[in-house]
Amino acid sequence: MVVQEFTVDLNKPLVFQVGHLGETYQDWVHQPIVSKEGPRFFESNFWEFFTRTVWWAVPLIWLPVVCWFIYTSFQMGHTLPQVCLMILGGIFVWTLLEYTLHRFLFHIKTKSYWGNTIHYLLHGCHHKHPMDGLRLVFPPAATAILCVPFWNLVKFMSTPSIAPALFGGGLLGYVMYDVTHYYLHHGQPSKEVPRNLKKYHLNHHFKVQNKGFGITSSLWDRTFGTLPPSKASQKSK
Repeated sequence: MVVQEFTVDLNKPLVFQVGHLGETYQDWVHQPIVSKEGPRFFESNFWEFFTRTVWWAVPLIWLPVVCWFIYTSFQMGHTLPQVCLMILGGIFVWTLLEYTLHRFLFHIKTKSYWGNTIHYLLHGCHHKHPMDGLRLVFPPAATAILCVPFWNLVKFMSTPSIAPALFGGGLLGYVMYDVTHYYLHHGQPSKEVPRNLKKYHLNHHFKVQNKGFGITSSLWDRTFGTLPPSKASQKSK
């Protein structure tokens, strides 16, 4: 008995289709469709609305929150140099979190119906449609939900006066990450550093998708050995 492989209809809402791909989902989702036109996720307009986010909503919503957390540590008696160190510490921790989430959660291998469906919503959609400008940044409602456990974790691991600025720094790191990520896909950098970072990230999408998990920098890829091979080393093989 021959089982016919499932074929995704790109003209219909995708979310509840991709789960049927089973073990072939990983191959399908890593064959990018380069188009600024994003697919429809849900039949319902209500749920579809929450899947689309303009990039500027991230700094507009979260930078005032960042400022409030940082100001709270000032109010509790910390000096400017102390608060700056806390902010830098939060940004540094975020870069590790950014790498860890991207490598171990966003690129988890799935094959079950709900595993594929959740992965597609979380990150698979970005690899399938990498130029979809309305699904490049994380929806604010989802970010707000995730902020709650992270805030509680920061409070648990630090003092009441340090926690706000440390968390504010981490949240600032997230804002920088999301804005940078959008720019790497849609910006046209003229200077060397952002131009190289754009090449580095697009290489992850279109050539070596199991390496290069850093977005704002290659620091943790270098540290943990997931740096993509250079062109020179590829040619020598």
